[in-house]
Amino acid sequence: MGWDGSPILVFAVFALSLVNLNPPPAVIAKTPCHFPAIFNFGDSNSDTGGLSAVFGQAPPPNGMSYFGHPAGRYCDGRLVIDFLAESLDLPYLSAFLDSLGTNFTHGANFATAGSTIRPQNTTLRQSGFSPVSLNVQYYEFHDFHLRSQVLRKRGGVYETLLPKEEDFSNALYTFDIGQNDLTSGYFSNMTVDEVKAYVPDVLDQFQTIIKYISDIGGRYFWIHNTGPVGCLPYVMEHIPVLAGQIDRYGCASPFNEVAQFFNRGLKNTVEQLRKDLPHAAITYVDVYSVKYSLISQGRKHGFNQTLRTCCGHGGKYNYNKKLGCGGKVHTHGKDVLVAAPCKDPSSHVNWDGVHFTEGANRYIFERIVDGSFSDPPNPLNMACHRN
Repeated sequence: MGWDGSPILVFAVFALSLVNLNPPPAVIAKTPCHFPAIFNFGDSNSDTGGLSAVFGQAPPPNGMSYFGHPAGRYCDGRLVIDFLAESLDLPYLSAFLDSLGTNFTHGANFATAGSTIRPQNTTLRQSGFSPVSLNVQYYEFHDFHLRSQVLRKRGGVYETLLPKEEDFSNALYTFDIGQNDLTSGYFSNMTVDEVKAYVPDVLDQFQTIIKYISDIGGRYFWIHNTGPVGCLPYVMEHIPVLAGQIDRYGCASPFNEVAQFFNRGLKNTVEQLRKDLPHAAITYVDVYSVKYSLISQGRKHGFNQTLRTCCGHGGKYNYNKKLGCGGKVHTHGKDVLVAAPCKDPSSHVNWDGVHFTEGANRYIFERIVDGSFSDPPNPLNMACHRN
């Protein structure tokens, strides 16, 4: 039957054409974010040279698998933050505290190994925890923000080594810190209940720092929760755990339960920050689940050793708290390397009893980059979008 050209039919055909030409907003793809810089805050999980610059370089064999020499990282190679920078087509982050050969054009790293959110009342030598707590890292960042722009105005080399003013509001602000706030309590002979009792104060201090950064222009935040500290040899060797408190994968359940308590509080904190900072895009990343899955199912993912360290010496976990990775003993007039690396670091999850290997870090990054473990479930390159 032919088309009679009636107005009703013409309108219907026109309406259908609009449906086909203009899909609903929900299916229109978002534009990938362009982050010109990364500003990172944290502890040894993301320290690319801060502690080494102040207290002495992380010794060989750190860096052996990728850099071929010590590179300020407590790892045989790259960290999650390195893979994160690579995926955004940015150079590896220079440590703010490292004055040699640094280029801050694409951001800066304020993390130092041993750092906590809440300031510690001990020295690094006394406790092993860094004096560069999160509030100090913020002071460094605040000073860097102001002085970098003063220096850029001088022109010349300063323009090639420092970020532009607008980069601070367009940058990605990454955080991986909190693990040491828990372990510092355990190492001070606190019970798990005593550690849990101060977690709200720790999270309040974390929330304050995020707001400070927002006040001076930060808009995009990528926040990791803390990992399963009860699966780390340095924790289990320091603190005796009853047999009934070890789970089927060899991890200390009480310490992991506190980590999960911290993470629930951190997620609530992030949700409150979204209300308080409606202009900000804040992504919460559940690295705990990824790390615990890796440790509990390591062989499935190509890791033959999940708890035993690669670089260490002695004991159940190849870990000695008095003789760390690269440690030497003086015997017969010579220094002899005792805490040596394993033959194949890629087969191990744990590098030195405290930190993960490059292979494990790569595994973690590959699981989180697509947003599968994020809230909201945005991939890394969409972390500038608010849901």
